Formats: sequence, C-alpha cells, structure tokens
Amino acid sequence: MTITDPAIGGRHAREDPPSPLRFAALGDSLTEGVGDRVEGAWRGWAALLAAGLGPAHAPALFRNFAVSGALCRDVAEQQTPAALAYRPHVASVVLGVNDTLRRTFDIEELARRLDRLCADLTGHGAHLLTACLPDPGRMLGLPAPLARPLARRQRAVNTVVHALSARHGATHLHIADAAWVDDRTMWSADRLHPGERGHRMIAARFHTLLTIQGFAHGPAPRREPDQSPPTRTESLLWLATAGTGWVARRCHDLLPQLLRLAGAELRHWADGTAAHLDHRAEHALHAALAAVSLDVPAARMGE
Repeated sequence: MTITDPAIGGRHAREDPPSPLRFAALGDSLTEGVGDRVEGAWRGWAALLAAGLGPAHAPALFRNFAVSGALCRDVAEQQTPAALAYRPHVASVVLGVNDTLRRTFDIEELARRLDRLCADLTGHGAHLLTACLPDPGRMLGLPAPLARPLARRQRAVNTVVHALSARHGATHLHIADAAWVDDRTMWSADRLHPGERGHRMIAARFHTLLTIQGFAHGPAPRREPDQSPPTRTESLLWLATAGTGWVARRCHDLLPQLLRLAGAELRHWADGTAAHLDHRAEHALHAALAAVSLDVPAARMGE
C-alpha cells in the first residue's frame, strides 16, 4: 500500500484541532467494517482510526454512516446530509467499487456526484480522507475477458478519486497496488474486504498522515491482529457458499452486460484491436474529468 504525498491535504492541517474532534465515515462495506468482526459486529478501519485521533483526555467522537452495497449516489443523497448535520471536522469518503458492478455505471455521473459531495463536506469545514481501491475482477480472480472491463472501470474511478482528492485537499491512500492486493494476510475469506490485519493497516496509514498534518493526537492503531487470517480452506468455503450469493446480489443487473462486454473483449482480441476498448475508456474518463473542470493531462488513467 502506498501513500500519496503528504502535501495532499496539507493546506487543511491545523496545529490546534477542536476538542473533541468529530469524525464521520461515509462509504460502503469497506468502511462499514466488513471483514473485521468483533463480538458479533463489524468494526473496521474507520473505528480503529477514530480511537487514535484524540488524546486520552479528549477522545474523538465517531459516527459511521457507511452502508454495505452503497453506490456513490447513495453516499451523496443519503449519507452526506446526515454527515453534514453531524458537523464533522474529519470525514472519510471511500467508495466506487459497487458502482463498477452496476449496469448503469457512468464515470461522468460519478465524477459529478463525488465532486459535489466533497465540496459540500469541505465547505462545512471537514478535512477529507479518500482512497483508491483494487478492482473487483482481480480480487475475485475472474477470467481475463470478464475481469478487464471491471478493471477499466475501477481504474477510471481511481483516477477521478485521485484528481478530486488533490482538488479538495484530501489525505489520500492508494491501496490498489499489487503488494497490497496479493498479500493474503490482509484479506478476509471473501477476498473482497480486508480482514482485521488489512483494516488495521489502513487505519495505521491514515493515522500516520493525520499525525503529520496535525489532526491525530492519540496513539496509533496497533497493526498486529488479534485473530488469525483465514485459511485457504475457509476462503474456498466462503466462495462456494456465501460468496456466490454476495456476488449475485452485487452484480444482479450487471451480469448480462458483463457477458456482452466479455464477448467484445474476445472479438477485439481475436481481431488484434483490443486497444480500441482502452481508448474508448480513456475517452469516457477524459470527458468525466472535463465535466468537473479537471485538467485531463494531470490525471492519467490508472494513476
């Protein structure tokens, strides 16, 4: 997992944070805490980070607005108004994977919504936390013709997130690199959500940057987990049982289109024109960045 230059977000750093600091977490199942179960409930990286934001005499207040399965639209229309009413000093916005699993995926619409909600949060004084995420096709180990269309979508989302993070002064983590994705000890049995170790790693990395920027004044989250990572047998069992249902629920309106996209991948591969699909995705991304007045050359696809 690599960390964006601390300069991103630096202009919002403060030496004397409010007491107590209020932290709001927005997003989907990753931020809800799926994969890190404690005493029958999800905990997750955001709760772990919250525990280390305030000093012992003034612990931070924390509200988790994230909901499993949330799309960018859900975060913008439902979670953001509730978070604004909470008046957070720090707000995390981590989303996008669920959008890539929908037939209606539209990178320009996502860019517009994300830009607006980030502006709403920062306009009310919140410092943003954001992250780029790995694509679900790779995480699920899908065959290449199925995985490539999802990978293009996630790369586009990540590019938009990265560019908007710079615009809105966010503290940004890049957790889509191979070292993070390929480390099985970081992931839960479903291979789509971090396990306890992964959630602790995200929390610790955010805490490091927020400490540098003057937002975190408590102890760093412990990195070593209390529970062992899932065995290969447990992972295979999850995929054979609950995993099938999870994928079906998330991809219920995408599967027919994904099969058509896979067919297009195979046809272009056979014709030696696979680059046309990449160019089409690049064009859609550039249009999305232009729609929110971002400098296209400054945000390359997959950055």
